[in-house]
Amino acid sequence: MSAEGTGRVVMISGANRGIGAAIARHLDANDWQLSLGVRSPTAMDVPPGGSDTLVQAYDARDRGSQTAWVEATVARFGRIDAVVANAGILIPKSVIEAEDHEIDDVYEVNVKAPMRLVRAAWPWLSATGCGRVINVVSLSGKRVASAQSGLYATSKFATLALTHAIRQAGWDKGIRATAICPGFVATDMAAAAPGRPDQLTQPDDIGRIVAFVLDLPNTASVAEIPINWALEPAL
Repeated sequence: MSAEGTGRVVMISGANRGIGAAIARHLDANDWQLSLGVRSPTAMDVPPGGSDTLVQAYDARDRGSQTAWVEATVARFGRIDAVVANAGILIPKSVIEAEDHEIDDVYEVNVKAPMRLVRAAWPWLSATGCGRVINVVSLSGKRVASAQSGLYATSKFATLALTHAIRQAGWDKGIRATAICPGFVATDMAAAAPGRPDQLTQPDDIGRIVAFVLDLPNTASVAEIPINWALEPAL
């Protein structure tokens, strides 16, 4: 079974800028109906899809926020075909330097929030027979590049494991999950990245990859996609 078809509905967190906004643009161009979760809906410019798009308040730190967003999505569109968990935070500290509240914050947003969001949408994803989950992870979920990326990397390793756990839980229901693992992307989060911004992976590159993965049939599931802007050993 394929995820292709008209009227498909995707929920995208962190969709107001950067990678999330690029994913929304590409999926809108592929005729997906968009439900965008953002912290401040009133601060968002005209979204992709215009008035046909649902822009809903969503705070990854708020443990009830995902339920209201899922309910609003179903009330508006009547279905959920895919979830793209893109919202994330970076605290550049080693695991030795990080304070407990910083550890809690990183794990709340990067690990627990996507888990809660997928759980809330699970009945609707299951009902399609070809539900899709995309977790925007990082190459930091596959290697620890420096001490200062340590805290972030531990959370992203957990998010990568979460993606595989979702694949295991949803396989017989037709749900397929993919971890998108880019290195530095030309966004605000990568402002201190080495190299010029035009040398980095672009948000639109990620948008194209997500659009491609969401159109793959159940028989061609991709678990992980590492994305490099610079040569790295074995990645």
